[in-house]
Amino acid sequence: MITDEIKKKIRNIVGVENAIDSKDECFGYSYDSSFVPMSLENIPDLVVIPSTTEEVSAVMAIANEYGIPVTPRGTASGRTGGSIPVCGGISLALHRMTKIIELDEGNMMITVEAGVRTIDIYDYCAAKGLFFPPDPASWKYSTIGGNVAENAGGMRAVKYGVTSNYVMGLEVVLADGSIINTGGKALKNVTGYNLTQLFTGSEGTLGVVTKALLRLIPMPKVRNTIQLMFSSLDDACKTIHKMLMSGVIPAAAELMDKISIQAVARHRKLEIDSSIEACVILEIDGASNDDLVEQAERIQTIASEFDVIEVRVATSQQEIDEIWAIRRGLSSAIGAAAPNRFGEDISVPRDAFPETVRLIRKISEKYKLTIAVYGHAGDGNIHPSVLCDLSKPGEEKRVHEAVDEIFAAALSVGGTLSGEHGIGITKRPHIAKALGEAGVNALEMVKQSFDPKGILNPNKIW
Repeated sequence: MITDEIKKKIRNIVGVENAIDSKDECFGYSYDSSFVPMSLENIPDLVVIPSTTEEVSAVMAIANEYGIPVTPRGTASGRTGGSIPVCGGISLALHRMTKIIELDEGNMMITVEAGVRTIDIYDYCAAKGLFFPPDPASWKYSTIGGNVAENAGGMRAVKYGVTSNYVMGLEVVLADGSIINTGGKALKNVTGYNLTQLFTGSEGTLGVVTKALLRLIPMPKVRNTIQLMFSSLDDACKTIHKMLMSGVIPAAAELMDKISIQAVARHRKLEIDSSIEACVILEIDGASNDDLVEQAERIQTIASEFDVIEVRVATSQQEIDEIWAIRRGLSSAIGAAAPNRFGEDISVPRDAFPETVRLIRKISEKYKLTIAVYGHAGDGNIHPSVLCDLSKPGEEKRVHEAVDEIFAAALSVGGTLSGEHGIGITKRPHIAKALGEAGVNALEMVKQSFDPKGILNPNKIW
């Protein structure tokens, strides 16, 4: 319960218009982009929209004093319910914190506030010939604060890594309102615990990230796209594996199974050969066109050793856009293929990708559910999507049981519950299976040390 007196204190900090308690307006902060059902129980008591770190600090000090839960929020693009205020309290929306503070071209680093969108960082740096590689599917509207909280990845992770590979330092407001700065511009730093990496991927449970110092790299001079169609999903996986082992490292290596391909074909009214079982889309980059030609030739040679039906090397920007439209339109295409959809995120060792897909196929048959499989095959990140109709009796129970078995399958091959979406609410029941009791206890001790009252994003991760 947030009293009128507490609301007045907070409004004195952020302004009356930035501390909202109207139920209708607060409802818009009770859900995110996950498949967690909307619920009136998840409406925050107060939405607070600060514009500076100092305002965040002052609000956190009040919340800590009165034991009020605080759920940090960017643009709610998360897929596991991480920004849903399941305990009420304050939804701390950081979307007004949109300053690009400094682009340090000499050190190839940029400092930004938490509410800056991923695409804006990319565009700002690209204008100077610099490159911020992480590209989650939500990059047009996701914020860097959310990306840091989830350690977001994306299609370029196979070559360039994920968000944590680019975070050099953070400004973080702790539960009691204290402000700390971690890391810095020095490339080597072994001064105590690596708090920068601890906060990255912590899902807002340890502190509120207000600024990020990000490492950049030179923008690749040239890029191209290759599309490969296979009559065997195994052969598609083997092609990617052999390509990587040969030293050809694409910027992106995306794989779609037959169900995914057919969903896109229906959605975009495309004609697709019915014998195609898998599609691989590669982005290659380099310093010159000669680099691209050499990589493309090596990829075609490797693919020819397997059951490849078609190799398409783009010859124009229009063709590149056409190929990538298939992958980037996949989520909406799958969403249109059934009344309901549960999309998941697991990560497995690269060589376990084919076996994991086979296990998912068995789960699909066992529960009589259609499961589309696609993902970042270059780094073992799989996104199974269960297509269903929850209006059918017993369907929801079967879906949840199938998803449970998908998680178990990932763990059985040495994989993890999440490659880039985090744990949030949706995977909480499975965290002990992944980490063991001692592992969960270790997380709880870390949480207790940073947030003794447990006010920061409660009931997330475990």
